[in-house]
Parts: sequence; structure tokens; C-alpha cells
Amino acid sequence: MGRIEFLREGLRNLQTVGTLTRSSRQLCKGMIKHIDFGTARVIVELGAGDGVITEHILARMHPDAKLLAFEVNAKFCEQMRQINDDRLIVIEDSAEYIARYLKEAGADFADYIVSAIPFVSLPKEVGQLIVGKAHDSLRKNGRYIQVHYSLIMKSLYTSVFGNVNINFVPFNVPPAFVMVCQKV
Repeated sequence: MGRIEFLREGLRNLQTVGTLTRSSRQLCKGMIKHIDFGTARVIVELGAGDGVITEHILARMHPDAKLLAFEVNAKFCEQMRQINDDRLIVIEDSAEYIARYLKEAGADFADYIVSAIPFVSLPKEVGQLIVGKAHDSLRKNGRYIQVHYSLIMKSLYTSVFGNVNINFVPFNVPPAFVMVCQKV
């Protein structure tokens, strides 16, 4: 998907897209650098958009691993379905159903969850529900990795995980924060 097309989709659906620009290569790398691809066999991506981070994950992912990519925007799902990789499972549904789709994929837990869901634009209860379900769906010591454009939502992750490590990625429009939480 081109920049102009992404901008149009972002303008039409800003509440669910959460941004007007695709994630930069630096942001994608900043998100996935927290994943141990040598051991990860089940990775979940929430708010996968048009697949820009998805493609970075797939490029490094183990041949036996699975990537469950959640996205509610039909146009973005259609774009992701064009990615030719049998390890990718595109899920056109809400992230709150993560446990059901993990089970359908033959997994009890995810090793890593990468999220670009725009929680700032969602009702607080919905954000709390999704992050809680993500926490419950992670294996022990698994990591939840979330991108944000401000630190306003940090307390949400602290309340669920008890820990948040923040990384700043200046080379993105807008500059971004990558929040990394580990399930203990």
C-alpha cells in the first residue's frame, strides 16, 4: 500500500488506524528488536495495519513459527492477505478474541505480542480489556511490545504488567515510543 493510499485510509478511519503514516523502517526495527526469533514460535501482532511491521517480523521469523496478525480494517486485511507466507494467519477480528484464535492455531500461549493498536482513541474499558487479554495469552516471561506516540497510556501497561521499559524512536513520523512489558 502506498503512502497516499495509507493516508486516505487513516483519514477515513483515524480512530481504528491511529495514524496517518506507515511505520518507518526504524520504528519497525525498534519494535521487533525485543523478540528472540531463535526461540519464538508463536508471535501475535495486534493492529497489524497494512502489514509493514508484519513483513519485518516474517523476514526474521523461524521457519516453524506462526504469526497471527489481528486487524479490524478490511482494506488492510486484504492488503496483508497478499503477503505470500504460510506462517502468516490474517485475522479480521478484534484483538479481544486473542485466546480463541491462539487455540484455533494450536497454541496455548504467545511468546511475543507486538501491538500498534491506537489505545488513545479507544474507550478506556476496551483498552483495559484487550491489554488484559493479551497479558493472559502470553507465556510466562513472554513480552508485550506496544507502539505509542506519547506516554499518556503508560499507566495502562503498568497496571496490567507491573513493568514498562520505554524506548524512543525519533526517526518516525511522528516520533514514537516503544513500550516493552514482560509477563512475570
